[in-house]
Amino acid sequence: MVKDVIQKTKARMDKAVEDLRRELSGVRSGRASISLLDHITVEYYGTPTPLNQVATLSVPEPTLITAQPWDLSILPVIEKAIRSSDLGLNPGNDGKLIRIPIPPLTEERRKQLAKHVGKVLEDHRTAIRNIRRDENEVIKKMLKDKQVSEDEERKGLEEVQKLTDQYTAKVEELAKRKEEEILTV
Repeated sequence: MVKDVIQKTKARMDKAVEDLRRELSGVRSGRASISLLDHITVEYYGTPTPLNQVATLSVPEPTLITAQPWDLSILPVIEKAIRSSDLGLNPGNDGKLIRIPIPPLTEERRKQLAKHVGKVLEDHRTAIRNIRRDENEVIKKMLKDKQVSEDEERKGLEEVQKLTDQYTAKVEELAKRKEEEILTV
Protein backbone atom coordinates (compact mmCIF):
# COMPACT_ATOMS: atom_id res chain seq x y z
CA MET A 1 0.00 0.00 0.00
CA VAL A 2 2.64 2.54 1.08
CA LYS A 3 4.88 1.32 -1.76
CA ASP A 4 2.18 2.35 -4.25
CA VAL A 5 2.09 5.82 -2.73
CA ILE A 6 5.89 6.07 -2.96
CA GLN A 7 5.82 4.99 -6.64
CA LYS A 8 3.11 7.56 -7.38
CA THR A 9 5.14 10.23 -5.57
CA LYS A 10 8.25 9.41 -7.64
CA ALA A 11 6.28 9.56 -10.88
CA ARG A 12 4.71 12.92 -10.01
CA MET A 13 8.05 14.40 -8.93
CA ASP A 14 9.71 13.11 -12.13
CA LYS A 15 7.05 15.00 -14.09
CA ALA A 16 7.85 18.18 -12.14
CA VAL A 17 11.57 17.83 -12.97
CA GLU A 18 10.79 17.14 -16.63
CA ASP A 19 8.51 20.19 -16.76
CA LEU A 20 11.33 22.33 -15.34
CA ARG A 21 13.73 20.98 -17.98
CA ARG A 22 11.26 21.83 -20.72
CA GLU A 23 10.63 25.31 -19.35
CA LEU A 24 14.34 26.07 -18.92
CA SER A 25 15.10 24.96 -22.48
CA GLY A 26 12.91 27.82 -23.67
CA VAL A 27 14.94 30.43 -21.76
CA ARG A 28 17.45 32.27 -23.92
CA SER A 29 21.11 31.87 -23.05
CA GLY A 30 22.84 33.73 -25.88
CA ARG A 31 23.25 30.66 -28.09
CA ALA A 32 20.83 29.70 -30.84
CA SER A 33 18.63 26.75 -29.96
CA ILE A 34 15.48 25.50 -31.67
CA SER A 35 13.87 24.90 -28.26
CA LEU A 36 13.89 28.69 -27.88
CA LEU A 37 10.92 28.80 -30.26
CA ASP A 38 8.98 25.91 -28.69
CA HIS A 39 6.29 28.08 -27.11
CA ILE A 40 5.63 30.17 -30.25
CA THR A 41 2.36 29.42 -32.02
CA VAL A 42 1.15 30.80 -35.36
CA GLU A 43 -2.35 31.19 -36.73
CA TYR A 44 -2.55 28.55 -39.49
CA TYR A 45 -5.92 28.28 -41.26
CA GLY A 46 -7.63 29.68 -38.18
CA THR A 47 -5.94 27.30 -35.75
CA PRO A 48 -3.13 28.23 -33.33
CA THR A 49 -0.36 25.81 -34.35
CA PRO A 50 3.14 25.37 -32.85
CA LEU A 51 5.80 26.89 -35.10
CA ASN A 52 7.69 23.59 -35.40
CA GLN A 53 4.59 22.03 -37.01
CA VAL A 54 4.39 24.53 -39.87
CA ALA A 55 8.08 25.06 -40.64
CA THR A 56 11.44 23.33 -40.68
CA LEU A 57 13.63 24.88 -37.99
CA SER A 58 17.41 24.67 -38.06
CA VAL A 59 20.52 26.23 -36.50
CA PRO A 60 23.08 26.76 -39.30
CA GLU A 61 25.28 28.99 -37.09
CA PRO A 62 25.66 29.43 -33.31
CA THR A 63 23.90 32.82 -33.50
CA LEU A 64 21.24 32.11 -36.15
CA ILE A 65 18.02 30.10 -36.35
CA THR A 66 16.24 29.61 -39.67
CA ALA A 67 12.58 28.77 -40.18
CA GLN A 68 11.51 27.48 -43.60
CA PRO A 69 7.70 27.24 -43.74
CA TRP A 70 6.14 24.45 -45.77
CA ASP A 71 3.45 26.89 -46.93
CA LEU A 72 5.06 30.16 -48.08
CA SER A 73 1.80 32.08 -47.56
CA ILE A 74 2.36 32.04 -43.79
CA LEU A 75 5.81 33.68 -43.89
CA PRO A 76 4.47 37.03 -42.61
CA VAL A 77 2.41 35.30 -39.91
CA ILE A 78 5.47 33.43 -38.61
CA GLU A 79 7.55 36.60 -38.71
CA LYS A 80 4.90 38.50 -36.74
CA ALA A 81 4.57 35.70 -34.15
CA ILE A 82 8.33 35.67 -33.51
CA ARG A 83 8.48 39.46 -33.31
CA SER A 84 5.58 39.65 -30.83
CA SER A 85 7.01 36.92 -28.58
CA ASP A 86 8.79 37.98 -25.38
CA LEU A 87 12.15 36.75 -26.70
CA GLY A 88 13.25 40.10 -28.11
CA LEU A 89 14.13 38.62 -31.51
CA ASN A 90 13.97 40.46 -34.84
CA PRO A 91 13.44 37.99 -37.72
CA GLY A 92 14.23 38.76 -41.34
CA ASN A 93 12.23 37.38 -44.26
CA ASP A 94 13.73 36.81 -47.73
CA GLY A 95 10.58 35.40 -49.37
CA LYS A 96 11.41 31.73 -48.78
CA LEU A 97 13.16 31.60 -45.45
CA ILE A 98 12.99 33.45 -42.15
CA ARG A 99 16.36 34.19 -40.60
CA ILE A 100 16.30 34.81 -36.85
CA PRO A 101 19.61 36.26 -35.65
CA ILE A 102 20.23 35.70 -31.94
CA PRO A 103 21.79 38.91 -30.63
CA PRO A 104 24.23 38.70 -27.74
CA LEU A 105 22.51 39.23 -24.40
CA THR A 106 23.05 42.50 -22.58
CA GLU A 107 24.08 42.38 -18.93
CA GLU A 108 20.66 43.70 -17.91
CA ARG A 109 18.83 41.06 -19.98
CA ARG A 110 21.06 38.32 -18.51
CA LYS A 111 20.07 39.43 -15.00
CA GLN A 112 16.38 39.48 -15.97
CA LEU A 113 16.65 35.96 -17.39
CA ALA A 114 18.50 34.73 -14.28
CA LYS A 115 15.72 36.20 -12.14
CA HIS A 116 13.15 34.46 -14.34
CA VAL A 117 14.99 31.14 -13.87
CA GLY A 118 14.83 31.71 -10.10
CA LYS A 119 11.06 32.27 -10.30
CA VAL A 120 10.57 29.13 -12.41
CA LEU A 121 12.70 27.19 -9.91
CA GLU A 122 10.58 28.40 -6.99
CA ASP A 123 7.38 27.37 -8.81
CA HIS A 124 8.76 23.86 -9.27
CA ARG A 125 10.01 23.63 -5.67
CA THR A 126 6.49 24.53 -4.58
CA ALA A 127 5.05 21.88 -6.89
CA ILE A 128 7.32 19.25 -5.32
CA ARG A 129 6.31 20.35 -1.80
CA ASN A 130 2.63 20.17 -2.82
CA ILE A 131 3.18 16.62 -4.07
CA ARG A 132 4.78 15.77 -0.70
CA ARG A 133 1.80 17.25 1.16
CA ASP A 134 -0.73 15.34 -0.97
CA GLU A 135 1.04 12.00 -0.59
CA ASN A 136 1.58 12.50 3.16
CA GLU A 137 -2.18 13.05 3.51
CA VAL A 138 -2.81 9.80 1.63
CA ILE A 139 -0.49 7.90 3.97
CA LYS A 140 -2.06 9.48 7.09
CA LYS A 141 -5.53 8.60 5.80
CA MET A 142 -4.37 5.00 5.30
CA LEU A 143 -3.34 4.92 8.99
CA LYS A 144 -6.64 6.45 10.05
CA ASP A 145 -8.54 3.85 8.00
CA LYS A 146 -6.33 1.17 9.63
CA GLN A 147 -4.88 0.05 6.29
CA VAL A 148 -1.30 0.43 7.56
CA SER A 149 0.43 0.30 10.95
CA GLU A 150 1.97 3.33 12.66
CA ASP A 151 5.45 2.02 11.82
CA GLU A 152 4.56 1.72 8.13
CA GLU A 153 3.10 5.23 8.22
CA ARG A 154 6.26 6.65 9.80
CA LYS A 155 8.49 4.86 7.25
CA GLY A 156 6.26 6.04 4.41
CA LEU A 157 6.40 9.66 5.58
CA GLU A 158 10.21 9.43 5.91
CA GLU A 159 10.49 7.98 2.41
CA VAL A 160 8.31 10.75 0.95
CA GLN A 161 10.52 13.32 2.71
CA LYS A 162 13.67 11.69 1.29
CA LEU A 163 12.17 11.85 -2.20
CA THR A 164 11.22 15.49 -1.65
CA ASP A 165 14.79 16.38 -0.64
CA GLN A 166 16.24 14.42 -3.56
CA TYR A 167 13.97 16.00 -6.19
CA THR A 168 14.35 19.50 -4.73
CA ALA A 169 18.13 19.10 -5.08
CA LYS A 170 17.63 17.94 -8.71
CA VAL A 171 15.58 21.00 -9.71
CA GLU A 172 17.99 23.34 -7.89
CA GLU A 173 20.93 21.81 -9.79
CA LEU A 174 19.13 22.21 -13.15
CA ALA A 175 18.32 25.84 -12.40
CA LYS A 176 21.85 26.55 -11.17
CA ARG A 177 23.32 25.17 -14.42
CA LYS A 178 20.93 27.24 -16.54
CA GLU A 179 21.70 30.37 -14.53
CA GLU A 180 25.45 29.83 -15.01
CA GLU A 181 24.87 29.31 -18.73
CA ILE A 182 22.92 32.59 -18.92
CA LEU A 183 25.41 34.62 -16.90
CA THR A 184 28.47 33.32 -18.80
CA VAL A 185 29.46 35.91 -21.37
